Amino acid sequence: MKILFRLLLCLFFSAAFQIPSYGQPELKTYDSLLSTIFPKDGPGGTVLIAKAGKVLFNKAYGKANLELNVPMRTEHVFRLGSITKQFTAVCILKLVEEGKLSLEDQLIKFIPDYPLNGKKITIANLLTHTSGIKNYTALSAFNENLKHQDRSPKELIDLFKDQPLDFEPGSDYKYSNSGYVLLGYIIEKLSGKTYGEYVQKNIFEPLQMSNSYYDERSKVISERISGYRKRNGRYENSDFLSMTLPYAAGSLLSTTGDLLKWYNGLEDGKVISRASLELAHTSGRLANGKETGYGFGWEIGNIQGSKAIKHNGIVNGFFTDVIYLPTEEIFVSILANYENIGDLDIAVAKLAAIALGRPYIFNTKVIESAGLQQYQAVYSNPYEGERFITNQDGILMYYHKGGGKTRLIPYGTDIFLLENSLNSLMFQRDGEGTINGYQIKGTGTTSIWKKSKEIALINRINISRQVLIRYTGKYLFEPNMLFEVILENGKLFGRVGNDQKELTPFDENKFYANDIDATVIFNVDKSGQTISVTKIQNSEMRAKKL
Repeated sequence: MKILFRLLLCLFFSAAFQIPSYGQPELKTYDSLLSTIFPKDGPGGTVLIAKAGKVLFNKAYGKANLELNVPMRTEHVFRLGSITKQFTAVCILKLVEEGKLSLEDQLIKFIPDYPLNGKKITIANLLTHTSGIKNYTALSAFNENLKHQDRSPKELIDLFKDQPLDFEPGSDYKYSNSGYVLLGYIIEKLSGKTYGEYVQKNIFEPLQMSNSYYDERSKVISERISGYRKRNGRYENSDFLSMTLPYAAGSLLSTTGDLLKWYNGLEDGKVISRASLELAHTSGRLANGKETGYGFGWEIGNIQGSKAIKHNGIVNGFFTDVIYLPTEEIFVSILANYENIGDLDIAVAKLAAIALGRPYIFNTKVIESAGLQQYQAVYSNPYEGERFITNQDGILMYYHKGGGKTRLIPYGTDIFLLENSLNSLMFQRDGEGTINGYQIKGTGTTSIWKKSKEIALINRINISRQVLIRYTGKYLFEPNMLFEVILENGKLFGRVGNDQKELTPFDENKFYANDIDATVIFNVDKSGQTISVTKIQNSEMRAKKL
C-alpha cells in the first residue's frame, strides 16, 4: 500500500516537513477531485492534507497572479478570512488561563459604556455567536465607501453598538462578526498590545509560523498573493477592502503549511491547555437545550461519524477552508485566491473522508413515483419549525415554507442524499412500518424531525400549447420587479433577471415553481385574456401584464 516514490515527493512536498510515504492511489484520488475544483488557467489555491502531523499531500493549483502569469506555489500567503476567529478564540482562552478574565465575565466589565439596556452578554456569548449583537458586515452602513476606509477597533464597535439586539442573549444562535471585533478589542485592553502584536507574540512566534501575519495594506509581505473573483464570465481583481475592517474576525494571513503548525501546536498543548482546547471544540448549547454546532471559533461536526472541527473564510478575493479530525489527527486545508470558487466545505470533507479511509460513496437507487409518495408530508422539530417533503413528478423535494427546494436522491432503504451536500436524510418508521419522522446526518450536528401532517398529492396536468402561449409575456410587480413568462420546448418558465425557473401546471391557470416553494396563478378576464399574475410564496403579490 505504501510506496516510496522519491520523484513524486520532490515535486509535491515542501522540504520544510517530514514526509511519510503514501499510497499512489490516494494521491491520484486527491488530485482528481481537486482538478475539478480549480479552474484551468485561472486563479487557484494550495491544498495540504496531513495525518498525525505528517504531510500526505501538498500541492498548488492555478495562478497566484493572473496579470503577471505567476503560477501558484505552496509557500504563497493567503488571506484567511473567518479562520481568523479560531486564533482570536484561543487568545481569549489563553487570557482566561492567565486569570485575566473569565468566560462568564460580562461585556460591560471591559467596555462599561456599551449600551445593553440591562441585557447580560458574556464572553462565552461572544465566542459562540449567541450574544444577539447585530453582524456589522450586514448593516447598510457597511457600504462600498466604508470598505475603503481604515477604522480603529473602537470605531468599528461604534458601527454596531447602538443597534438593537437580534434576540435575548443565549436564546438563539446567529453568526456575527461583531462579537469577534469585541473580543479583539478586549484582548488589546487586557494585554496592552494591538491584536496583531498579541497574535504574533503568543502564537506565530512560539509555533514558528514564519509565514503568518496580521494583514496590513502598507506592509511588504513576502509571498502575499492577489485575490480574484469572476463576474459576467470574466476574472476580475477583487474589490478593495481595508483589512482594518475584518480585524479580529478575519484579518490574518497564512499558508497551508503554517496552519498545519498551528494545529500541531494546539494538539501538543503549546498555546493553551488540552482542557481549554476541548472546551473550544465543544458545541455551544442554547437556553432551550438545542446544540448550536459552534464552539469557540470552530464549527463542530463530523466526517463519516468521526468528530470534526472546521471553519471556512470568505473575504474579498479569497475563499479558505480547514477541517481537523481530533481522534484520527487528520488535517485538511484548502486556501484559494478566488472568492467565488464554490463550496469548499464539501471538498475538504471529501478529502478528509478519503484520508480517513471512509470515502463518501452514494450509489443512486431508482424509486418509482408511487413509492416516493409515502414520504410526502410536513415534518417539524421544536427548534427549527416545519419542513416540507413533496413528490414532484417522481422527484422528492425538500424545503421550508417559501424557500428553495432541494432534491432528495435515494441511495439506500429509506435513505436520501440532499443534493449538492454530504447530508443524508434517513426516514424512520413506527412498529407498523409507517413513516413517522427522519433524521438528517451529515458533516454537522444531527437533527431529528417528526411527521406532523399529511400533504395532498398535487398531480401535474397537461395543458395545450395554445393555452400556455396566453400566459407568456411580461408582468410588473410594483415598484420595479419585472417578471417574464416564456415558453420553451412546450414548458413554461418564469424569469426574473437571469434567474429562470420552470413552472409546472396543476390546474389550467395554476402552476407551482419547480425550484422554490411558490405558486403562480394566471388571472384571466371573461374573454380568456390574461390580465395579471398572482404569486403566492411567503406572501401574496399581484402583477399586471404589460
